[in-house]
Amino acid sequence: MFAVYAARIDRDQPLAGLELGERPAPEARPGWSTVTVKAASLNHHDLWSLRGVGLAEDKLPMILGCDAAGVDEDGNEVVLHSVIGQSGHGVGPKEPRSILTERYQGTFAEQVAVPTWNILPKPKELSFEEAACLPTAWLTAYRMLFTNAGVRPGDSVLVQGAGGGVATAAIVLGKAAGLRVFATSRDEAKRKRAVELGAVEALEPGARLPERVDAVVETVGAATWSHSVKSLKPGGTLVISGATSGDRPSHAELTRIFFLELKVVGSTMGTKDELEDLLAFCAATGVRPVIDEVLPMDRAREGFERLASGEQFGKLVLMNS
Repeated sequence: MFAVYAARIDRDQPLAGLELGERPAPEARPGWSTVTVKAASLNHHDLWSLRGVGLAEDKLPMILGCDAAGVDEDGNEVVLHSVIGQSGHGVGPKEPRSILTERYQGTFAEQVAVPTWNILPKPKELSFEEAACLPTAWLTAYRMLFTNAGVRPGDSVLVQGAGGGVATAAIVLGKAAGLRVFATSRDEAKRKRAVELGAVEALEPGARLPERVDAVVETVGAATWSHSVKSLKPGGTLVISGATSGDRPSHAELTRIFFLELKVVGSTMGTKDELEDLLAFCAATGVRPVIDEVLPMDRAREGFERLASGEQFGKLVLMNS
C-alpha cells in the first residue's frame, strides 16, 4: 500500500528522512482492527519523529501520522484514539502507553491497524477531514483547558503562538465555552485570524495584556515562558503541552511562581473518554477544526514543508482518494 514514512533519522534536516512509497499492509492480530484511512492530519509530533524524538532507529521504517478518520472492517465511519496501551487494551497491561508511530505504524497510509478499543464512532455531523484533526491537537487543547486548567465560563485564558494546531483549537474551544481568550503571534495576519476565531485581543509575543488571566495555554516553550508566567493572576494555572522553541527558558520565574502560588501543569494528549466528549461537543455546538489546507496523500511532503516553516494557520490534512 502507498504510505508516507520515516526511512531515516536526521536531527538537523528532518525532512531528509521522509519517504513516500509502498509499505506492507497491516497484518491481522487478535484484539486489533484495520481501518481504511480516509483522512489524516499532520502534527509537530511527525516532525519530531523524523528527528528521532520518541522514535528509535530500530523501529524504522515507520509510517508516520497519529490522527485519522476512516472506515472500519464493518463499514462504519470511525475516528481513532491515538494513545496505544493506555489501559492495556490490545497490547497487554504491562506495556507502557505510547502514541502511534512510536512503536506502531501510523496513519499516513491507505490502511492502519489499531487496538479495537481505540476506535470511536465518527459523528455524522463531522466530515472525515474535520474528524481527523481532533485526536491529537484538538484533544490536547480540550484536556489543557477543561481538565488541567479547570477553567469555567467567564474565566480568562492566554493562548501563546496562535496558528499552531493546539493553539488554534484552544482559541475556538475557549470561545465556544464562554472564556475570554487572548492570543499572541509574531505574525500580524495570524493575530487577525485569531480575533476572527474568537479571541478578545491578539498581541505580539511578550506584549502586556489588558488584564492578568486565570490560565495560560503554553505550547511554544522557552520563547514565551517568562511572558506566560507574568501574565497569570495570583493562583493562576500555566498548562504546558509542548516546547517548539526549546525547553530551557532563560528566565524560569521561580520567585514569581512560588510567591503568587501559581500552578504549572504538564499535559499530554487526552483520554478516550475526553475524545468522545470532544467529538460530541463539536457535533452539538457546530464548532469545527480550523483547517489550513487539505492535500492528497501523495503530496504529503508539501504539507511537511509547510508545517516545518510555521506558515500554517490551523491543521494540515492528508486525504486518500
